Amino acid sequence: MDRKHPLAKSPVDNELTHAVRLACVLEATARKPGNVHPDASFDDLTYDDFIRSADAIAPVFADAARNGVGETVLEAVRRTHAVVGRNTNLGIVLLIAPLAAVPRERSLIDGAQDVLDRLTIEDTRDVYAAIRLAQPGGMGEAAAEDIDTEPSVTLQAAMRLAADRDAIAAEYTHGFPLTLGFGLAQLRATPEFENNWRTSIVRLHLSLMARQPDTLIARKRGMDEAIQSSSMARDVLDAGWPNSRRARDLIEDLDVWLRAVGNQRNPGTTADLVAASVFAAIREGVFTTPDVRIR
Repeated sequence: MDRKHPLAKSPVDNELTHAVRLACVLEATARKPGNVHPDASFDDLTYDDFIRSADAIAPVFADAARNGVGETVLEAVRRTHAVVGRNTNLGIVLLIAPLAAVPRERSLIDGAQDVLDRLTIEDTRDVYAAIRLAQPGGMGEAAAEDIDTEPSVTLQAAMRLAADRDAIAAEYTHGFPLTLGFGLAQLRATPEFENNWRTSIVRLHLSLMARQPDTLIARKRGMDEAIQSSSMARDVLDAGWPNSRRARDLIEDLDVWLRAVGNQRNPGTTADLVAASVFAAIREGVFTTPDVRIR
């Protein structure tokens, strides 16, 4: 039976709105190991939650350049909370907001650093409020600039303090090297993405996991298990995924292992980087809209 087409037109027909929604839908729809997708849910999250979240946040990004990063993040998290009542996309929102704020006439690679350099303490205040509302798992407490305190530094400076333990903070700190470097380059090199987007997104997810241990897994389960997940993803790729039976068996093993212990090994930060990379590719015109009809 066909589900409702997840790429039905959004209430606001805007290039950025479309790009954000499409990136979120593609990322959620691809059968990435350890993540929610149309055939796999968590106890408290379903695929439809992610689609409804995409619908809710996409229009917010149309005004990101005018409203600023912090306000955009906070409003997107508020809208997500209003429709699903839980955190489905904080990492995605944090990663895409600075990219959506780049003026349309500039490329992301040329313009992202300027946006980061202009971040303010008010941006930090709004992002802290968004994080408190989203209540992401595995946050803990920070020795300085904790999210429960009044910020005293710009958002980029606050992110710099967390860069050694959080890949999203590291993107802010270093100018989005995984999103605009590794991720975007891999998507540019994908032949006929429109016809092969499912495989391409899963390959990007595995490649990012293999390149860098997922920091959400590290916060929830410790660095040893994050490193193990990275090694298992590398084994899948080295075995020739998706073209060998052994690789297909290995990715199934990885999926089972990631879903154990109450989905605490969910590589959620990697999934956020995938969504941001796909957004960057759409925004830069790397590919056109694929067919994302779900059966």
